[in-house]
Amino acid sequence: MFRTLLKSVREYKLSSILCPIFMVGEAVMEIIIPFLMTFIVHELENLADPAIGTVNSGNIVLYSVLMIVCGVFAMVCGIYGGKLGAKASCGFAHNLREDMYNNLQTYSFANIDNYSTASLITRITTDVTNVQMAYQMCIRMLVRAPVLFISAIIMTVMIEPFMALVFGGAAVVLSIVIAVCMYKVVPYFRTMFKKYDGLNAVVQEDLTGIRVVKSYVREDREISKMRHAAGELYTYSVKAERILTVLMPMTTLVMFIVNICILTIGSNMYVGNIAGNVTPSQIQTLIQYSAQILSGIMMVAMCLNYITLSKGSMDRICEVLNERTTLPKPVDPVFEVADGSIDFNDVDFCYTQKSELMVLKDIKLHIASGETVGIIGATGSGKSSLVSLIPRLYDVAQGSVKVGGVDVRNYELNVLRDKVAMVLQKNVLFSGTIAENLRWGDENATDEDIRLAAKQACADEFIDNLPGGYDYDLGQGGVNVSGGQKQRLCIARALLKKPKIIIFDDSTSAVDTKTDAKIRAALKAYAPDMTKIIIAQRIASVQDADKIIVLDEGRIDAIGTHEELLKSNAIYSEIYLSQIKGGEENE
Repeated sequence: MFRTLLKSVREYKLSSILCPIFMVGEAVMEIIIPFLMTFIVHELENLADPAIGTVNSGNIVLYSVLMIVCGVFAMVCGIYGGKLGAKASCGFAHNLREDMYNNLQTYSFANIDNYSTASLITRITTDVTNVQMAYQMCIRMLVRAPVLFISAIIMTVMIEPFMALVFGGAAVVLSIVIAVCMYKVVPYFRTMFKKYDGLNAVVQEDLTGIRVVKSYVREDREISKMRHAAGELYTYSVKAERILTVLMPMTTLVMFIVNICILTIGSNMYVGNIAGNVTPSQIQTLIQYSAQILSGIMMVAMCLNYITLSKGSMDRICEVLNERTTLPKPVDPVFEVADGSIDFNDVDFCYTQKSELMVLKDIKLHIASGETVGIIGATGSGKSSLVSLIPRLYDVAQGSVKVGGVDVRNYELNVLRDKVAMVLQKNVLFSGTIAENLRWGDENATDEDIRLAAKQACADEFIDNLPGGYDYDLGQGGVNVSGGQKQRLCIARALLKKPKIIIFDDSTSAVDTKTDAKIRAALKAYAPDMTKIIIAQRIASVQDADKIIVLDEGRIDAIGTHEELLKSNAIYSEIYLSQIKGGEENE
């Protein structure tokens, strides 16, 4: 896991190395300062001692200057350590998000199906932030604290070995308390991240479907869902924090007990009641070292707190980074699609390898280049699944799919998809102008190319009437245009790719039959060599196709022209009659 994450440090390795070095320098200076203070206090003790009554002012000045130098050096180390730590951790988080997002772009649809959108958003945002904080704590405090602790123990042993046992006992007690707290808090943190996913899912769903929520006057219900999701997150966050709040009071209590022990034992050593050799100045130094030792332990506890908090985040991030596409790259890829012919050879398909339910079964089909093919069938019959195999959005379970005479698994994936355009059921537009959205099909398309594609899709009819025309801002997700207008823009965008195969997955359902007919006529006139596959619920959308495929429960029930299927296929005839009857009733 750590090896996977640390690959994202990359150009920030130097900052990640220098930061701990500066933190060690700061810690060493903080250890030296109390030691130098001992000599100054010792000189003042000599002044107060009637037997001596003098003080070496030169020594006081020397040690004072050394303390100032150490303090300045500690300050410089702390400043640069903080800057480098911030640079390294922020850079690490930047690379981590970039690596996650880049890997997400390689996912197949099967990979994406393993995660919810809300979960992926949480992983790229909240989880990475948790790991960033843990990384910063590790390269700063987790290096500084042990150095502080070990150095203070060494200095304590040099002053009075017996006192080191007191510090050691305190360290053991605090370590046990920390270990118990960490053990109890981890399950709460893991559950908390799942609640984050739930909260993000509610927010995303409500914001995406805000028009539906308002049209059905369901604001109260959605507010209740949000309150429940936020309440669950609050509950587990409080449970986790309640356990962690024990650490600070316990550290303070142990520190007070240690100071009392130092004062009691040290004073008895000074007056001779206990064997040992400790002066008042050394007792003062030991108290300072006790604070540093216990603060070092507390820093480690804080680091462990962040690491524990981020452990679940690390696991979730690594899941995204280690996920490999289910569409393996070919050893010797093909970089050219010869034509738009399509062959399905004994194809079986299911969405997951573990699933025993085949969505498509025993598909045998040949589509010649340039043909217009209609696909019709009941909901759930496998229409969208069938066409999703052509651009290799999924891989077949058995058999093969060939485009241009080559198995789609042998193409370089981008080359294949660049020659297959899909207009999906769910029309997706992005923030920006109409022209910017259409150029998704061809980023180098000229204004004339855009206008021609819009004309073929019958989108020019409404674009010219919009303020700004092709520079009209669609808003987020194309909220400023209707469903039918969205569909026509998506068709125009697909046509700009100039593909060899274009697939319409029920993509004219929101346009009227007259416009639907005009789009099909335009495609026939402007793109006669392009293979056109039309999935539709309306018979009128496919009846002029060269052939029509009737799907039923994942199998091909029949293939033929409109006239042939009306005479020979019960499913097609039933759909046709129901639509004719429905049309007559509407009249």
